[in-house]
Amino acid sequence: MPTPAPPASPASAPPRGISRRALLLGGGGLGLGVVATAVAVSTAHAPSAEPAASATSPAEGGPVPAHGAQQAGIARPATPQRNGLVVVADLDGNPDAATVLAALAAAGAAVDACTDPDRFDPIVLPDGPGDVTVTVGLGPRLVRAIDPTLPGADELPVFLSDQGLAAEATGGDLLIAVYASDAAALHPVADRVLAAIPGARRRWAQQGVRGSGSGTVVRNPLGYHDGIIVPHTEDELAESVWIPSGPAAGGTVAVIRRLRLDIAGFAALAPGAQDAVIGRERATGAPLSGGSRGDQVDLGAKTPEGEYLIPARAHARAAHPSFTGSPLMLRRGYAFSNAGPERDDGLLFVCFQNDLQTFVRTQHRLDETDDLMAFTRATASASFLIPPGRVGGAPLGAALATGGGS
Repeated sequence: MPTPAPPASPASAPPRGISRRALLLGGGGLGLGVVATAVAVSTAHAPSAEPAASATSPAEGGPVPAHGAQQAGIARPATPQRNGLVVVADLDGNPDAATVLAALAAAGAAVDACTDPDRFDPIVLPDGPGDVTVTVGLGPRLVRAIDPTLPGADELPVFLSDQGLAAEATGGDLLIAVYASDAAALHPVADRVLAAIPGARRRWAQQGVRGSGSGTVVRNPLGYHDGIIVPHTEDELAESVWIPSGPAAGGTVAVIRRLRLDIAGFAALAPGAQDAVIGRERATGAPLSGGSRGDQVDLGAKTPEGEYLIPARAHARAAHPSFTGSPLMLRRGYAFSNAGPERDDGLLFVCFQNDLQTFVRTQHRLDETDDLMAFTRATASASFLIPPGRVGGAPLGAALATGGGS
């Protein structure tokens, strides 16, 4: 088990362009994904601690409409389903824009056959769709085939913490993310959507499960609350998550990181040392600078002896927006435990933002200054453009056809 590096002197002032308000507002819960590769608990603006009630939110366990301005499985439902499956696939050959758009349309039709209570395929889901959602994304190669100026066209860089990451678990052309309360629905739905896309073949996949809880807050595999500081309101989502303009307007950019955690090594630390690595109390989720679970961290708070209450290399400080200039990420974390001769437990980290650089800046910072990284190793990594949703009967991805190359 590697020993965390000794504390470094925290920065005394935020970089230019970061407001004093942003400095005073802290990063929140453990976004473990950015840990060894993506826990953006940073926030340039104070988000609401709990999601606002919405008359359009589906009842718990009930159908989640696949159509709308955004795809389901991102901000809908507000409380993510208990079970999730991420499938990353490749598309044969060198597809052009027309081929990619046809693949999206075919995937959208398959999604309807798995999620629409009036049109679902009973062969795939004999008991109906329940609350199944499917989110479909395009990897950088396919995005560039449509228009290289679209968001998501850039490859996710290789990070310092990606040493040893296998090529077959890096990148990919297609994302099919399936979520449901019933775990038995995950693989049949993913298989149906993948089979609908000519030339598509699996690259890697990971199934995971969330703990109990409402909204986005849940304990991660290390036992700490995650998903505390994320965008909840429509304004927050519009500012940080949804792409604001262009052919991809209303879509978002997803980063997927499979993170193997040294749970035993972390558990061997004394309880106080664990809290110091995270920057929050394990029992309550409250920041070490004081307050309750939903409160921002105060990076300037000190003990009477002049020591920072949030340690210099704590995760909450490392991911703070005053250092990264990053807005919020919307995160959906799922714990996994894979069978095999060696223990393979960790977090399937999924985050959404309207600019890939939000994640990239944060991860570079974490690689340099976050003690939590000593307990985390990425075993898969990819990024995808999530096209906007479907309105007015248009096929999935139709809006992207207004870009160049189609």
